[in-house]
Amino acid sequence: MPVSLTRTVEFTATHRYFRPDWTAEQNEQAFGPLGAEPGHSHVYRCSITVAGPIDSRSATIMDLTELDRIIDEEITSPLHQRHLNLDVAEFAYGKTLPTCEAVAQLLYRRIAARLPEPVTLERIRVAEDASLHADYTGPA
Repeated sequence: MPVSLTRTVEFTATHRYFRPDWTAEQNEQAFGPLGAEPGHSHVYRCSITVAGPIDSRSATIMDLTELDRIIDEEITSPLHQRHLNLDVAEFAYGKTLPTCEAVAQLLYRRIAARLPEPVTLERIRVAEDASLHADYTGPA
């Protein structure tokens, strides 16, 4: 029977809701202050939930050091102290807006691709603050 394990990490990043194919008025109407230059920052809390059978020798789903390394390489190092629109290709101006939902979806794909068999990714939760979070449960 699978068991799940959740690791939560934080990273600080800036983002801006802005569509270059819209006029200034359209951006203002749709995004208000969230579209103002240069953007605004959050201390994101990201929870990564993995699932799988418990290994009888280690009594774990997966090596926690390996999970932490994957999280650091795919989430913390590339996103901490970054401007999502400027530093993450998927969120470049004119591409996907860096919403909480879109960040969760991107991180899900990144982490799911790196997990060893038979471990699976159940959920990525990305919270911008205590009152707003998005969950993504796949597919990758």
